[in-house]
Amino acid sequence: MAVWKQGKQGKQEKMDKVKILFVCMGNICRSPAAEAVMKKMAAEAGYADRFFIDSAGTLDYHEGEPADSRMKLCASLRGYRLTSLSRPVKADDFYTFDLIIGMDDTNIHDLRKRAPEPRLLDRIHQMTEYAQGLSYSHVPDPYCGGAEGFTLALDIIEDACRGLMDAIFSSRDN
Repeated sequence: MAVWKQGKQGKQEKMDKVKILFVCMGNICRSPAAEAVMKKMAAEAGYADRFFIDSAGTLDYHEGEPADSRMKLCASLRGYRLTSLSRPVKADDFYTFDLIIGMDDTNIHDLRKRAPEPRLLDRIHQMTEYAQGLSYSHVPDPYCGGAEGFTLALDIIEDACRGLMDAIFSSRDN
């Protein structure tokens, strides 16, 4: 996952892209929001070319659908565009992505069961592991609630994406 490596004469050199997959249950609310937030943060920091960011769901019943219109609206009010279409997690994802980030305990449980090899389990993390200012154990699923649920989910996602960016680029200073 390291973005930087020690090059000639002690200079930091860019390595391969960091590949991140955000996962929620249906891939229509939280994970597409996290994908959009992380892409925008990377672009604003000038690092868009150093990432491959995608999202998926643990279930396939929304496959091919765009993000939930309520999440799209909430995200658009903060300058994010949710453009991905829902897709389920595939076995190949565990080999493709450096980090597979679930939104809640159920997502993590489902991902751990699906990992094709035990050595790939260390790629699975919970979104709130990276939270810096907000103290939540998970990103709540806003699907069955009102607008405030989408706002809270986006607050937690933004906070955790900032922490994730810091965690990834902290290897530059080491």
